[in-house]
Amino acid sequence: MRPLIVKQTTQLQDFLLNFYNKKNVKKYLKYKQVHLNGSNEVRFDTLCQPGDQVEIKEAAKTGLDIIYEDEELVVIDKPAGLLSIAGGNEKEQTAYHQVSLYLKETNPKARVFVLHRLDRDTSGILMFAKNERIKKLLQDKWNDIVTHRGYYALCEGKLPKEKDRIVNYLKESKTQQVYIAKDGKKAITDYEVMKSSKGNTLARIFLQTGRKNQIRVTLSSLNCPIVGDKKYGSVTNPIRRLGLHAYCFGFVHPITMKKYYFESAIPEEFERVFK
Repeated sequence: MRPLIVKQTTQLQDFLLNFYNKKNVKKYLKYKQVHLNGSNEVRFDTLCQPGDQVEIKEAAKTGLDIIYEDEELVVIDKPAGLLSIAGGNEKEQTAYHQVSLYLKETNPKARVFVLHRLDRDTSGILMFAKNERIKKLLQDKWNDIVTHRGYYALCEGKLPKEKDRIVNYLKESKTQQVYIAKDGKKAITDYEVMKSSKGNTLARIFLQTGRKNQIRVTLSSLNCPIVGDKKYGSVTNPIRRLGLHAYCFGFVHPITMKKYYFESAIPEEFERVFK
């Protein structure tokens, strides 16, 4: 399609609503289809000036950053807002589906297998297997071979210490709310503060166990919930997304004993809060 020309100063979303319904505008922004003056733009409140060109481009087949790939593994940098695997009515716009499309571009018979997951609104490193054998080997020894699981968390308020290890016991309710309970499963979380201001803290989080919503519940219990996490007590959202990013992941291959370590850059919006 031909670019749309901005006539007067306005926010990007307001400009797009002149041509598309609200549902489509949200979809185009979410799946990185909006380009402003040739550059991808995902913020709805980006200010457009007269003469700017706005274009909606077809969604890429993967829409994902491939961090690493070999004969057995694919590692991606998952954006916030994308499901790891299908759930509810979302069948195609998932990391699993998009990795599958990517692999089938070169091998129509290619298969992909889920090894672990990230919440829809958590961005960062997500790894898939290319065959069932490596999937089973990795998952059977997951807790023994994983050496690094690190996250950046942008929180409300100030953590009680600069560095600490938190041990909780977590259970999940029938409504899928995770909470602390004496008879729950043990959850061990390490944190260290990177930056702090009057209203926010940026922390590096390391998981020693892998419980559902472990980081979110742990930080909430310290009166320092992750920004954008209404489910666990957040009341602010300066970055308009959940402030959680899986930035590093490492493991030892169960057969070759080769050490793997993958890392993803901290999202710019996390650091903008402190500027």
